[in-house]
Amino acid sequence: MLLPGIHGQIERRLLVNYRVDPEVIARVLPHPFRPQLVGGAAVAGICLIRLGQMRPRHAPRWVGLRSENAAHRVAVEWDTANGPQTGVYIPRRDSDSWANVVLGGRVYPGEHHRARFRVDETDEAIRVAYTSLDGAAWVDVSVNISDEFGDSRLFGGIEEASAFFETGSVGYSATRRPDRFDGLGLKTSAWKVEPTSVTHARSSFFDDAGIFPAGTAELDDALIMRKMPVLWEPLSSLRLQAEPAA
Repeated sequence: MLLPGIHGQIERRLLVNYRVDPEVIARVLPHPFRPQLVGGAAVAGICLIRLGQMRPRHAPRWVGLRSENAAHRVAVEWDTANGPQTGVYIPRRDSDSWANVVLGGRVYPGEHHRARFRVDETDEAIRVAYTSLDGAAWVDVSVNISDEFGDSRLFGGIEEASAFFETGSVGYSATRRPDRFDGLGLKTSAWKVEPTSVTHARSSFFDDAGIFPAGTAELDDALIMRKMPVLWEPLSSLRLQAEPAA
């Protein structure tokens, strides 16, 4: 049985975004998802998030947990009875928290893999790196906090980027069952993103030439969110029938 919701704080959420060839990323996406396009390009990335005070709704803060977490994600669309919907598809989640690994997919949506994180953070710069214990995923990202949004090919400015990711607050994660995706919605009363400049970004996903041949995944920008109250609400799992024949 899933918890009705989990309260807490986003202490830091770093979104590292890539401009991706839509035909290439489409090969990674299971049915029914398709890439959501911005100026003819797909949008994918890495979410590196530290959560604090995470606890069931109505529970006191002192029972809350703190954890470092990561998700590779792709902006997607899919069809529903009410028309197309947008959100993100998450092929993999990683966490340094045993609670997230044990409870994810059981007590709340989102199956996690255990990982070791290294975080170096000051007021001016942040580095987040991790390696999963199964060796299948790793990331190493460094950014400097900036007052200006950089030369993005996806977004015309920080307001446009912020609006895009705010509307993509619904996510569906891969599970052990290929016909089921766990759903999770993010709600906050204090949505705010700030620009950063990327000094270094490597990823087992985006640097895999077997998935992304040269030139098909281009680092675009990185945004940071800090000290935001958050409510994660479980969504009904997306359960699929067989993919329709072409």
